[in-house]
Amino acid sequence: MDIRHHKEWIQIGLNILHYRKERRLTQQELADACGEDGMSRNYIQRIETAASSCSLDTLINIANALDIPLYKLFEFKA
Repeated sequence: MDIRHHKEWIQIGLNILHYRKERRLTQQELADACGEDGMSRNYIQRIETAASSCSLDTLINIANALDIPLYKLFEFKA
C-alpha cells in the first residue's frame, strides 16, 4: 500500500465495517459472501483496518456482498 493513500484506505475500511455491522454480518460471513471463492476472514479484517489495500475487483465483490453500490465505499465523511 502506498503510504500517501493510507487515509483513504482507512476511510474505505471504516465504510466496509459500517455497512457490514449495519447488515449484522460477521467478517467471516462477509468473506464467504464475496464471490465464488470467497476470501479469508483475515483479509476482510486487514482491509477494514487499512493494514492491507486490495484491488478494485475485491472492492466490487465486497460491495456486492453488502448489497450496496460501489460508490458507497468511497463516500468519505468530513
